[in-house]
Amino acid sequence: MSLPVNTYFTSRATVRKFDHTRQLSAEMLTTLLAAASHAPNTGNMQTYCAIVSATPEEVAALALAHFSQPAASGAQALVTFCADLNRFNRWCRLNNAEPGLDNLQGFLWAAMDATIFAQQFVTVAEQAGLGTCYLGTTTYNAAQIAETLDLPVGVVPVISVAVGWPAEMPQQSTERLPLEAVAHVGKYRNPSDGEIREMYAEEEALPANREFVAANGKENLAQVFAQIRYPKEANEHFSRVYREFIKSKGIEI
Repeated sequence: MSLPVNTYFTSRATVRKFDHTRQLSAEMLTTLLAAASHAPNTGNMQTYCAIVSATPEEVAALALAHFSQPAASGAQALVTFCADLNRFNRWCRLNNAEPGLDNLQGFLWAAMDATIFAQQFVTVAEQAGLGTCYLGTTTYNAAQIAETLDLPVGVVPVISVAVGWPAEMPQQSTERLPLEAVAHVGKYRNPSDGEIREMYAEEEALPANREFVAANGKENLAQVFAQIRYPKEANEHFSRVYREFIKSKGIEI
């Protein structure tokens, strides 16, 4: 049985350069967010929010928290998706109900739902012809982002999206593991060492990755990831910083 496949999902690519000669209107962003807000969420509590930064001044101020990477500083708009327990908690208390979400479970629900909301926004934005780029630096400098956006207790930045009209359409990244590496049927099947090596062989063989390994003086791509891009020390540092920030927002994790 053959199934129809939406070619959007197999051909999309991240955009990091935006065309400022075309206007990205507030009305368009509102329409896209309205469509994205229909994303599934936990218990229909909708414990998430999105803050749109669209003026040059707003984008420039927020880009600082993203290390001024070109995709952020050059965006036509930045959308920060947050776990938002503030609104739900206040609604409960206004109705003589004490909420119970100020804990790890509540935060995970809100963070997962904010991420689903973000992905739905990315999909509808790209299908409307816009380009998007996720900014993984959101959790690194959550406190700086929160200060810039005036986030109250209970609201925690989770992920950000740079958006705008594409200045160019890059080729789709081919760096995807084979399906058998990520999809399991019935139960998890732990691959053998040889199978793991085979799963990563194509990615390791890409010329760009081979050059990346050589430029960093490493033996292989795994060392680049573990020792250069995402080293343990940095991960532990940002984990501590993010955890303390979340606690400062009234959430115990």
